[in-house]
Amino acid sequence: MANVTRYHVLFYGTSDGYQENRAQISLYDGSNVLGYVRFHDPGMPFPNDSQSGGKIIMHLPSTMFENALNVLRNEKPINYYFASGHAFLGTSTEPVGEAE
Repeated sequence: MANVTRYHVLFYGTSDGYQENRAQISLYDGSNVLGYVRFHDPGMPFPNDSQSGGKIIMHLPSTMFENALNVLRNEKPINYYFASGHAFLGTSTEPVGEAE
């Protein structure tokens, strides 16, 4: 399980985006690229999550972009990993009522 310490956001223009992605968040642990979260509009192909060369690629609908960015901005630690054919991005167990 990798710890996300930095991220980088890209938006893609035109009607079909870039390589059929509307936006991408690159995830890093320090200077090491952990992988990418790619966002797809309705009607765009929706590939399966994958892992190759140590990099994880997660695919989400564009409607999830704000939620993913909110977690990256406001939570820590953030974990990113691949298991059972799926990519996972989320927090560790946290106490209720932290008021973060």
